[in-house]
Amino acid sequence: MGIEVGGLLGLIWLIIVIWAIVKVAKSGASGLAKLVWILVLLFFPLVGLIAWFLFGPKG
Repeated sequence: MGIEVGGLLGLIWLIIVIWAIVKVAKSGASGLAKLVWILVLLFFPLVGLIAWFLFGPKG
C-alpha cells in the first residue's frame, strides 16, 4: 500500500514541477531569467518550486 501512495505522490509532484516549467517558459521574462528558473526547478525541485511561487515571473 505504501509504495502505491508514494508513487502517486511522486507522480503528482512531477506534474506540478512540469506545470511550473511550462508556466516559466510561457512567461514574459527574459530568456536568461527563464533558463535560470527552469534550471532551479529541475535541480532543486522543492526549493525551486517554493521560490518560483514566491518570486517567479508572473503572467
